[in-house]
Amino acid sequence: MATQRDYYEILNLDRNAGDEDIKRAYRKLAMKHHPDRNPGDEEAERQFKEAAEAYEVLSDSNKRQRYDQFGHEGLRGTSGHDFSHMDAGDIFSMFEDIFGDFMGGGRRGRGRRRGGQRGYDLETQIELSLEEVDRGIEREVEFTRKDLCAACKGSGVKPGTEPVSCVTCGGLGAVEQMGLGGMFRMRTTCPACKGAGKIYKEKCADCRGAGNQPKRCVLQVKVPAGIHDGQSIRIQGEGEPGTAGAPRGDLYVQVRVAEHKLFSREDDHLILKMPISFTQAALGDTVEVPTLDGPTELTIKPGTQHGDLMQLHEKGLPNLRGGRRGNLVIVSMIEIPKKLTDQQRKVLSEFAETEDHQVMPQSTSFWSRIKEYLGA
Repeated sequence: MATQRDYYEILNLDRNAGDEDIKRAYRKLAMKHHPDRNPGDEEAERQFKEAAEAYEVLSDSNKRQRYDQFGHEGLRGTSGHDFSHMDAGDIFSMFEDIFGDFMGGGRRGRGRRRGGQRGYDLETQIELSLEEVDRGIEREVEFTRKDLCAACKGSGVKPGTEPVSCVTCGGLGAVEQMGLGGMFRMRTTCPACKGAGKIYKEKCADCRGAGNQPKRCVLQVKVPAGIHDGQSIRIQGEGEPGTAGAPRGDLYVQVRVAEHKLFSREDDHLILKMPISFTQAALGDTVEVPTLDGPTELTIKPGTQHGDLMQLHEKGLPNLRGGRRGNLVIVSMIEIPKKLTDQQRKVLSEFAETEDHQVMPQSTSFWSRIKEYLGA
């Protein structure tokens, strides 16, 4: 499972930072890593979006409290914007209130989204067990999104009132702004009319002119068998609503796979470290081993060494696309008894007199042998 960076570390803040400190820190990083200032620099774009994700959490008092108490795990099940699928202009539009004093002029320009802006994508998480990954599952997902106000149908105005042309953008729905020192120029959605080109003087009493209200949503999500940790399921049209009739964004449900008490995963294969006695290793045996669909028998060959690999075909996980199952690889872990009876000691002493004490060490690492065995 990939490790997520600490949000305070991303913004270079200590944990008792105030709201203004968080805002200033994000603004500084966003201006530094903006793609227009770093053309073609994928790392700068990644840091730009990473900073936006950190700011969205730390600037929200409820999310910040959960994050401070439980870390990234505390945010599981909560929804947030999927910044990885947004461009820089969308992110600036979301947080335009904190960039206003960095933008000069405010020249009116031609909007890049005539007729409204598509709604923002959202992201939430679910956690699955390895058994659920094995068979696939339908899971109920709860999340919060901004939805159209029922009273004004998303217009943000008092029902029955008529609009007038927006004086900020001249009815174009967008403004052109110059960056700090004139280093870059960008067109953003008009902050006054939100891209509509028109404004209403009387606001809706229910949503206070926002046109949307937070709404708790519940969806049934079908998770296919074989999905990997960190992959996302896209649910089209379940993100936030667009403006001026533009389509909704999408919801991305990110899957996290919980650590299993017995098995680890390598692609579609499962790895099981199985303890055996040194007599089983020396003489061979038939033992019962666990799999995800119940126990099965495994033959241990005489002379099995510590770390040797045995395989049960098609007892791994199904491939996400083809459905063909991987294998279960059993790693022999020979256990030496800590206490011996007098009889056991006598027998082993007699055996020790007959054995060859020149033992060659294993020359390759455990995971190297796993990958070599699987043909990776």
